[in-house]
Amino acid sequence: MSAFRTPLKIVHGLGSAREGANHWWMQRVTAMALAPLSVWFLWFAIANKGGDYAALSSAVGQPLNAVLLLAFIWALFHHAYLGLQVVIEDYVHPRALEITLMVLIRFGAILAVLSSSIAILRLVFIAVERT
Repeated sequence: MSAFRTPLKIVHGLGSAREGANHWWMQRVTAMALAPLSVWFLWFAIANKGGDYAALSSAVGQPLNAVLLLAFIWALFHHAYLGLQVVIEDYVHPRALEITLMVLIRFGAILAVLSSSIAILRLVFIAVERT
C-alpha cells in the first residue's frame, strides 16, 4: 500500500528533525560573538606586531588576553564549521560524499581548535614560568 503514497504523504505528520532552529541560532550567536572578538583580535595583533617571542608570550599570558583568544578561536572555527555544513548539505548531492565531507570538516575544526588551544596554553604557561 505504501508504494502508492507520494513522498510528501510519507513524511507528512512526522514533524521536523528539530535541528534547524538550533543550527540557525548557533550561527547567529557565533557571528555575534565574532564581531567584538574580531575587533579585539585585530587590535591585539596590531599592538603586538614586531614583538619577539618573549613579548608575545607575555601578552598572550595575560589572563584576559588568553581567555579572549581562546573564545575567538572557538567561535571562529565553530562558525566556519556551521557555515560549511550548510553549504555541503545544500550543494553536495551524493550521500556518501556528503557524509565524508561532513566528517572531514568536523575533524578538521576539532583539530584546529585543539591545536590552537594547545599553542595558546603553551604560551600562557611559558609566561607564567617567567614570572
